[in-house]
Amino acid sequence: MAGNAAAPTESNPPGDIPDNQAYVPYRPTGSGFTIKVPEGWARTQRGTAAVFTDKLNRVRVETVSTSSAPTVASVTNKVVPQLSGQVPKFSGAQVTQVKRHAGPVVLLKYQGDSAPDPVTGKVVRDAFERYAFYRQGHEVDLTLSGPVNADNVDPWRIISDSFAWQ
Repeated sequence: MAGNAAAPTESNPPGDIPDNQAYVPYRPTGSGFTIKVPEGWARTQRGTAAVFTDKLNRVRVETVSTSSAPTVASVTNKVVPQLSGQVPKFSGAQVTQVKRHAGPVVLLKYQGDSAPDPVTGKVVRDAFERYAFYRQGHEVDLTLSGPVNADNVDPWRIISDSFAWQ
């Protein structure tokens, strides 16, 4: 009967997005782009940003009008100082240019503390990936965040690679 042993219980770190997560297209009216977001996550609108949340994870999509494309230098010199003043315990900023299906984008990786949980007051150390997509005067900033050590590499890649200009 050794062949009938129970499979070990899977233990995922807090904030781990399941591999079987389904995704649905999100296309804000008049935005000129579409992106896949996790199905069933709560959505809130904050100005020009849509924020999708589930437990300890967030997907933030914001549109910005700008006359020039973001560069590694512009993100390093403008965005990093802004975020360091807004994100508690901001650290580890790394700015690079990467390729996604929509083309080259500027990627900013960093860490920071989450806002305290409104019920428990607990703060979580989060990892962030912020992608800056640009086309013809329109920038879309995609920020993915979740607990440090959560295995969200594949889900974040699915989301960032799904971005497409219309």
